[in-house]
Amino acid sequence: MDRTELADFLRRRREQLQPATVGLPPGARRRTPGLRRDEVAMLAGMSTDYYTRLEQARGPRPSVQVLAALARALRLTDGERDHLYHLSGHQAPARGGDSHVGPGILHVLSKLDDTPAVVISDLGEVLVQNRMHTLLSGDYSQKRGLDRCIPWRWFTEPASRRIFPEEDWEGLSHMHVGTVRATAARRAGDADVTELVARLRAASPEFERLWNEHEVRSGHGHNKRMIHPEVGVLDLICEPLLTPSSDRHVLIYYPAPNTDTQEKLDLLRVIGTQSLSSR
Repeated sequence: MDRTELADFLRRRREQLQPATVGLPPGARRRTPGLRRDEVAMLAGMSTDYYTRLEQARGPRPSVQVLAALARALRLTDGERDHLYHLSGHQAPARGGDSHVGPGILHVLSKLDDTPAVVISDLGEVLVQNRMHTLLSGDYSQKRGLDRCIPWRWFTEPASRRIFPEEDWEGLSHMHVGTVRATAARRAGDADVTELVARLRAASPEFERLWNEHEVRSGHGHNKRMIHPEVGVLDLICEPLLTPSSDRHVLIYYPAPNTDTQEKLDLLRVIGTQSLSSR
């Protein structure tokens, strides 16, 4: 690990970012250019003290999970992300199963203030959410490891299903298994795929049953009903957008025609995390 070069790289990238670029308000007059350290720490889901020590070349070697979060927070390109890993003494992740989200996609998500949108990996790991998706599905930013993976939570945490009507659970289970099956065939032998499948088969009899049916699902758009405690059931169409990588998908949720879902999304955008019942 080259602490001095890592510290310099982090500081210079932070100073090149403007608050508007990452969806933050400009705030009061800033004494230094770019983002503040506490803003980068917040975006990366870590303490300000930890990030400050990295910039001061006195922190411990960051884990690959921390580096992935920093790469997203600082809007690094693929080459800059690889450089960050090398300075930290880690091998840059292979492009297969890559969890890095480039600055262009992050910029698009930050501009979608009335539409739920999320970037997920080909194994269903939530990489980045915009505000509306967080309000609709819950905040994944503080989750780590397999807890960021939608199929893992679906089959091992019953509470994760509560935001969907119970009559839709069977179909969603088939969809999750089918998409994991397709990824497992395309990336056969990759460690992250092998681990997820093995752990799901061991942890969930339902997953094991559906896995043995050998269904395959593609990444085409589909209808989805979701339940929000304040606005009720939303009828949505989940549409994947094309990206340069088949390992990452941008999912946009928009209202199904001839429903009241647009009005409910507009209300959700206004109330945020507030409870109507408390007013």
